[in-house]
Amino acid sequence: MAEERRAPLTRDRVLDAALDLADAEGVDAVSMRRLAQELGVVPMALYKHVAHKDELLDAMVDRVIGEIPATDPDLPWKDALRTRILDARAALLRHPWARRVLEAQEAPTPVILGHLDATIAILLRGGLTTDLTHHVMHTLGSRALGFSQELHTESTAAGTPLDDETAAMFVAAFPHVVAVASAASHDPGSVVEAGCDDRFEFEFSLDLLLDGIERLHRDGWSSAAARAGRRTP
Repeated sequence: MAEERRAPLTRDRVLDAALDLADAEGVDAVSMRRLAQELGVVPMALYKHVAHKDELLDAMVDRVIGEIPATDPDLPWKDALRTRILDARAALLRHPWARRVLEAQEAPTPVILGHLDATIAILLRGGLTTDLTHHVMHTLGSRALGFSQELHTESTAAGTPLDDETAAMFVAAFPHVVAVASAASHDPGSVVEAGCDDRFEFEFSLDLLLDGIERLHRDGWSSAAARAGRRTP
């Protein structure tokens, strides 16, 4: 019986395999050599479809951003912005490695710029000025891409039980940190801090920002007036 013909290597096949590998083992597992092994080709065959590792990572992230659905243009701007950002977060949760790649990028790709353009369009359609929208995008920061940059998320000590003596010393030295941390709702799978509910914290901060943006828009805020007011004795 004749040997079954192998499907031709295409850019889509390369990206499909790279995403599957990153989803299964993390982005550190993705190398041109390992990807070639997964596809059953020699490494040089990949370079016809991706010029180098950075281009591969950019294309992988573009695939993730491409999973964000279009936002209903008939929604009020505040609801539309909230929906778009939470849809972006859902895409990144499906591919947790993508955040690291986004943070390491030196410049946004056209796909990411398209996402940001669509996000800005929501604000402008809602009647926000370009001035306020400029500052809103700065304030949203990485949340526009579906993640927030938290403090000390890489601490290996997070969630590590302390012996009684060390715990007592910690409480005595940092009573306010302990009081606030103890008030947190608990989520064993958290990546924010041990015990914090990631989804709640993300949505809480997003809603806080949206309420503030809405107030500034309603009040006719402008950066020129704010700067002038700050200079007034």
